[in-house]
Amino acid sequence: MKNNVEATDVAEKDARGGEGGMLSLVGTPIGNLSDASPRVLETLRGADVLLCEDTRVTSRLLARFGIRVALERCDENVIASRVEGVLARVAGGARVAFVSDAGMPGVSDPGQRLVDAALDEELPVEVIPGPSAVTCALVASGLGMDHFFFEGFLPRKAGERARRLAELAPIPGALVFYESPHRLVATVDSIAEAFPARRVALVRELTKLHEECVRDLSGELARRIRERGEVRGECVVVVEGPSAEELSCLRAACASGPATLEEAIAEGLDAGEPKSALAKRLAKQFGIPKSEVYDKLV
Repeated sequence: MKNNVEATDVAEKDARGGEGGMLSLVGTPIGNLSDASPRVLETLRGADVLLCEDTRVTSRLLARFGIRVALERCDENVIASRVEGVLARVAGGARVAFVSDAGMPGVSDPGQRLVDAALDEELPVEVIPGPSAVTCALVASGLGMDHFFFEGFLPRKAGERARRLAELAPIPGALVFYESPHRLVATVDSIAEAFPARRVALVRELTKLHEECVRDLSGELARRIRERGEVRGECVVVVEGPSAEELSCLRAACASGPATLEEAIAEGLDAGEPKSALAKRLAKQFGIPKSEVYDKLV
């Protein structure tokens, strides 16, 4: 009897459109529009306004399901100027929904700023679950994911990318990256240089017709991607977590190694280590290009 009463209360609340204002973060399909859940569609239909990154992308989703709702652009370039107005709408009783172009809002997109501001003002926020490329790629990779770290996009410049990978190396779990197909080769090459003993998976076109997962040791995967030529579609790269042996070595190096590159060079030269071998070792240790280390050596 209690369950029937609760179900009736929920149905009546849905029919009234909820009580008061609400900021709804709505997860949308990452490729296959059939992944839109009934609750996602109900929330979009019931919104007074729908904030989105690109009105053209979101319009296609709405058209697929015959949904008509006012759209407003709210991407990373304008969201700072929109926060105050959005909160005022919610406080005034409006139902405001926010979507990213695909996947869960707030994950590598500006939706997090809205949630943060709304909670500071003690305004109601709800999350309508939907697909996420991060979790889908982790499952598709088959790599251990008891622990994982989502990085998003790595830096574009090779030196900065190498340094960031060196910082991520001691994390005891899988690493997940988003990447553009145009920068994929350079990124996977950097990953292979940073983690030569780890397996890496390229997960591409998730939930779409040509969904693919290619997995291999980092260096071999880098070679295979280079040989393929053009790669299309959205890409997620999953790097296997460090083995117990690698993790132990990384921690020992952090604990006992020299604090700066200059100190490490001095130590290596004093020990009589050949310059070429020293440059290669320190490039890996400090996460910078070998040529940069060698320039300092000579």
